[in-house]
Amino acid sequence: MYLEIFQEIVHMMHNDYAGYIDKKGWDNPQEFEKKIMNLEYSGELNANLFAEIVEDYLIDFKDSHLFFQISKSDEQKEIDYGFRVRRFEDKLYITSVSKEQRLKPGDAIISLNNIPIQDLVERHQRELMETKAEREDWRKIIQKYSIAEVLDTKGNKQLMELKRYEKAEYVPEHSITKVDSDTLCLKITDFFSADPIEELVNQYKSELKQKKNLIIDVRVNYGGSTLAYASLEKYIFPSGSMKIDFLDYEMEFNCTDRNAELMIESINDGLDKIDNEEHRKSLEQWKETWVKKKGKGFVSFEGKFVEVDMKGLRSPENIILLIDNYCGSAGDIFVYLCKKSPKVIVVGRPTMGLNDYSNLAIKKWHDVFELYYPTSRLKSLDHRG
Repeated sequence: MYLEIFQEIVHMMHNDYAGYIDKKGWDNPQEFEKKIMNLEYSGELNANLFAEIVEDYLIDFKDSHLFFQISKSDEQKEIDYGFRVRRFEDKLYITSVSKEQRLKPGDAIISLNNIPIQDLVERHQRELMETKAEREDWRKIIQKYSIAEVLDTKGNKQLMELKRYEKAEYVPEHSITKVDSDTLCLKITDFFSADPIEELVNQYKSELKQKKNLIIDVRVNYGGSTLAYASLEKYIFPSGSMKIDFLDYEMEFNCTDRNAELMIESINDGLDKIDNEEHRKSLEQWKETWVKKKGKGFVSFEGKFVEVDMKGLRSPENIILLIDNYCGSAGDIFVYLCKKSPKVIVVGRPTMGLNDYSNLAIKKWHDVFELYYPTSRLKSLDHRG
């Protein structure tokens, strides 16, 4: 079973993945196929190990919008170490803590299994795929080690055996708080659904039209759909009408039979959950396009991300947009949109930048495994050096 699934994944990466032409020859499937065959022959291969091997294979495509995982279920829980880190120089600083109460934000990991962090950077450069320390994602790397040497904020060192915890359930945050008499702060951690954002905007409609200043915090934003933030757009742009071009986001879609079938299935699932007529209409149009383009290979979708007419409001007059590299996918596009408005000043680190290849399809096997992969690519990739 495992070998057949892997071979299908390779076929998809060489035909259905939006980057298959750009990245031809980047992968080495024979190496991983041999490993799977040997482990199956010896009876050592299980679902978790297979998922690790596939993830390792996918690293060669250097695409953070591409991942393989075991489907969540009552039997299969997501596991992590209960904290997050960001590297500065030769230390991994604890930035947040969920279930690992032995650590506090500000503590630093200076080695893993007695290997200094700087040595680990070199050892895991392939997985990190980054040249700037603050943008590195250490979550999967930390899982490979069992002992951390920790330097706390008082300068004390200790060795800590890393524990595995059931991953804390993600709790979305869509909130508005009052900073002062003239300023509101809007925090949005995802664009998965339009409903909570619409409800929030409607609840604070009068305040948004009266306040002089608005802070929008998307430093952590896990993406979703660009439809989800439609109710915010009029507040982001000034009074009157503006033509906004999305030429940097012109895309072509790899409309293979498989991609069309998977996307249509996903759209149908979404339609079952959406009541808003405007959003349903947009999804229906999206579905019709996939039906029309099925089997045609790389094609453009007419009118998709080219130019839109934005009609704004006078208030709020000033908007500060807070960003970080934990903001990606639809979050990237939201930031791109906000930068088009003269009302907006952007503050923070560059966003994740996931959208060279986007519009993910999901392929599932036996309700056990899931492959998420992009079906579209930016046309601007053809002109980059």
